[in-house]
Amino acid sequence: MSSEKSVSKLPITAIILTYNEEKNIRDCIESVYHWLDEIYVVDSFSTDRTLEIISEYPDVKMVQHDFENYSTQRNWAFQNLDIANDFIFNLDADHRAMPELADELRNHFSIGIPQNINGFMASRRTMFLGRWIKKGGHYPVYHAIIFRKGHGECEQKNYDQHFIIHGESIVLKSNVIDIITESLSTFTERHNKWATLEASEAIAYSKEMEAGRVKADKEGNPMEYRRYQRMKYYSYPIFLRVFLYFGYRFVLKGGFLEGKQGLVFHFLQGFWFRFLVDAKIWEMKYNQELNESKTGVKR
Repeated sequence: MSSEKSVSKLPITAIILTYNEEKNIRDCIESVYHWLDEIYVVDSFSTDRTLEIISEYPDVKMVQHDFENYSTQRNWAFQNLDIANDFIFNLDADHRAMPELADELRNHFSIGIPQNINGFMASRRTMFLGRWIKKGGHYPVYHAIIFRKGHGECEQKNYDQHFIIHGESIVLKSNVIDIITESLSTFTERHNKWATLEASEAIAYSKEMEAGRVKADKEGNPMEYRRYQRMKYYSYPIFLRVFLYFGYRFVLKGGFLEGKQGLVFHFLQGFWFRFLVDAKIWEMKYNQELNESKTGVKR
């Protein structure tokens, strides 16, 4: 168990989501325990040792709520928890706040946060099988990690959800570590599920769906620009875009320089996953056309 918290704590509330995270939750809590004023864990009825580990930290507040999807769980927490501070730090159990992040935030809070600033963005450091993935355009990749209470939300998407900050934000130099997998089996199982969700969303996409989401903006903040890039990607021909993207990422952006972990990561995440998404898009459209030909009814 950790020692007592430091008396110097920032007026920020962390919200951590968990479900069977006994391998991750201790390190996640430890990364913020000594410098944040309040920590909530919202658990989806874990059946492993997650709750036992959380109970070792008497200052950590734990609530349980049925999990519907990531967006709903996050937004439920924002609306229903008795959050003591004006700023909310969103973490998953496999995230780790770096010590440099705490120092940088201390500097900002020591001089005061301007009223026009409603959040902070930081890049994640993707850790894959023990290696920090820096190449292939995978770093820096900025996310909204902290926002002022009442001025942020999680976008309503089935996959790859981001937080929206309503108002201006500060881009931090420090990072959050993201340990994205414990094994290749877990990695591929998750990405197979996510490929189905992304394919369904790509087919159903319409301009009306952009409400309540991170906007795609070429001239916007780093997160909005990345969303613009993703939408641009889907404007290219199906399947061809997969090969173009992998070539750009692995060759032009130097993914090949990252050793065996880099080869495995960039191929699985930058080619196999993208190919699987397109294959599922093709399959869904094929089945829809087949059904329409049988019924004579077009959707």
